Amino acid sequence: MGEAIYEVENISFRYPGYERDVLKGVSLCLHKGEILCILGPNGAGKTTLLSCMAGILKPTSGTVRLCGRDLSEMGEKEIAKLTGFVPQMHVPAFDYKVIDFVLMGRAPHTGLFSRPSAAEEQQCREVLENMGLSHIADKSYLDISGGERQQLLIARAIVQSPEAILFDEPTAHLDYGNQHRTLRRIKQMASEGYSVVITTHNPDHALLLGDQAAIVSKDGTVVQGSSSDILTEENLSEVYGMDIRIRYIEELGRAACLVPGL
Repeated sequence: MGEAIYEVENISFRYPGYERDVLKGVSLCLHKGEILCILGPNGAGKTTLLSCMAGILKPTSGTVRLCGRDLSEMGEKEIAKLTGFVPQMHVPAFDYKVIDFVLMGRAPHTGLFSRPSAAEEQQCREVLENMGLSHIADKSYLDISGGERQQLLIARAIVQSPEAILFDEPTAHLDYGNQHRTLRRIKQMASEGYSVVITTHNPDHALLLGDQAAIVSKDGTVVQGSSSDILTEENLSEVYGMDIRIRYIEELGRAACLVPGL
């Protein structure tokens, strides 16, 4: 097992004015090159947990360590050098060329009054080429599809050169084909050494990615383990309040999550 990239120790979080903790005594660990899929019902706190790991929110108690350092003692730029955050969707306030949008990922490594170098622009173009997006590099960001925008958020996170990338429901607004292309890209990123955290409402996506899984319960607690230990019929049926079955599909060579007919 590689070095620990994220160590979440007994964190709790409560929004101002709330009467209860959204997260309660949560502990997680993510090592280099691992994928952690976080599942749970609506409102359980998946995005809140991801935001605490990204440094967007500060836990009410407990500690988040990133590459061995206490996140609460790190500045935004320091955090951004080590972890990238890919939101569910992005609506730009201004128009940009696609290449310029991706270049923004280099901001944590660029001085306050500096411009990205030619080498950094070339790096961005190479990432776009590797993702099959070089044909839109000089297009307006406003003139591309939602699926392409989601892919560009991933490209921007990659050129950021972090240790970990956090995805908040990256397939939520994508069609079926783009969902699987995004999952394939995430799997590839882990093989390249990135540590990946992904929140999802779809347990079948967690089965496809394998590796580590965590379930956020309605009471704010979290249980983590290998996908095979966590993604059981009993656990998933309890989380989603319905009869869920997991079956191995010989023709596909994998286990799949199935539900009864309507």
